[in-house]
Amino acid sequence: MTIPPELEAQILRYYHAEKWTTGTIAAQLGVHRTTVIRVLSQAGLPRTGRPRPSRIEPYLPFIFQTLETFPTLTASRLYVMARERGYRGSPSHFRYLISCHRPRPKTEAYLRLRTLPGEQAQVDWAHFGHLTIGRARRPLMAFVMVLSSSRQIYLRFFLDARMENFLRGHAGAFAAWNGVPRVLLYDNLKSAVLERRGDAIRFHPTLIDFAGHHRFEPRPVAVARGNEKGRVERAIRYVRDSFFAGLTVTSVETLNAEAAEWCRGIAAERRCPGQEPLSVREAFAEEAPLLLPLPDHPYPLEERAAVKAGKTPYVRFDLNDYSVPHTQVRRWLTVLAGPTEVRITDGLQIIARHRRCYGKGEQIEEGSHIQALVEQKHAARRHRAANMLYHAVPASETLLKLAAERGGNLRAIAAALTQLLQHYGSAELEAAIAEALKRDVPHPNAVRFALERRRQERKQPPPIPLNLPAHIQAKDTPVRLVRLERYDELKRTADE
Repeated sequence: MTIPPELEAQILRYYHAEKWTTGTIAAQLGVHRTTVIRVLSQAGLPRTGRPRPSRIEPYLPFIFQTLETFPTLTASRLYVMARERGYRGSPSHFRYLISCHRPRPKTEAYLRLRTLPGEQAQVDWAHFGHLTIGRARRPLMAFVMVLSSSRQIYLRFFLDARMENFLRGHAGAFAAWNGVPRVLLYDNLKSAVLERRGDAIRFHPTLIDFAGHHRFEPRPVAVARGNEKGRVERAIRYVRDSFFAGLTVTSVETLNAEAAEWCRGIAAERRCPGQEPLSVREAFAEEAPLLLPLPDHPYPLEERAAVKAGKTPYVRFDLNDYSVPHTQVRRWLTVLAGPTEVRITDGLQIIARHRRCYGKGEQIEEGSHIQALVEQKHAARRHRAANMLYHAVPASETLLKLAAERGGNLRAIAAALTQLLQHYGSAELEAAIAEALKRDVPHPNAVRFALERRRQERKQPPPIPLNLPAHIQAKDTPVRLVRLERYDELKRTADE
């Protein structure tokens, strides 16, 4: 506890001039005796009285030797070790004594690093929680690159930290800045450094190829030396506090659009550290002409994977199934995936194109692939409806199993559920089937009753069937109007 200088002066005066003891000074001034002893010790006076021997003193050489070898060993573990050697003091007092005798780490001083404009940028990943897409729960990763001189930030979010997305972040930053820094500084992440033993470093070969294409030097920081890339660490903290805090994430596309706007706006208007008269935007305008030019041709950034089609005309890629022509079953194929599109090739021939899905367990189909198989195999028509039903409404599988155990007509039940799926949608049908299963009634009528009850509670109009019968569709056929003047001309005949 800190005491006023006037009180320290009174303690010293009463001790030297009046020859009061420490107990008398503490009692008259209303302070603790240890406070008086501390003030006298700080003044260079020896402690009065004979100190009582402590129980820990015989064990101090053992404790110092152990802490010198294991500096982070906990006091609780040291107490057990001292207890086994005969120490009989209390654990709380032992922990207090260890806190007094534990060697303090040496404080380290750091140099302020300055870099030339266009010379260096720092790169790192940051984890921002998870994003639920369909049945998949994917990590939301932020790629952050910051120019060391102007502190210009590039920010883009991805659904994983794979090498392809790591390189896409680089390419996006270079395109946004219209140039390439000469040196990129990395932490010891697996996307950059595969193995490191002392000064011997083995870089990821794909990153080396990418660096050679863009003519920059990849350079890792020392192990456990995060201060060497403090600019990107502070930039990540700035992103969390200024951009991401309180943000509702609906999709990665919307999030990246907002991040790009934030980098061009709020992040660029802040003051540039080390160049306080300038903003980051003004400092970057001076640095941009000093960056290396972009290469003439872009680097290929598609994910490539070898897949095999099984008995069914689908290939599995990134937790989902993509359809292929039925003539390609039982063959090895190649998947080329970008952020929004998946291409499936057989050698040099592209046999399928699909939108990329980031869900889980979904079937992405092209109608011609499945229709060709259905036309070839008549038996496939019977299983087609049940297969679509399983993937759209997983609870339907349980209902069909219970119906089969009770002797129900599975074909009729599947057809009825498929019709309800078209009218009400997968989410409503999933909830209605769950309600029917809870009542132990695996029948379409119970599902239809639950759907109608939920619709009436929300006060919604009844669904309109999309596939109307032929005689009803014929009523909506456009009718060509006939000019009635021709009937007037009949009156002008001779036998009017």
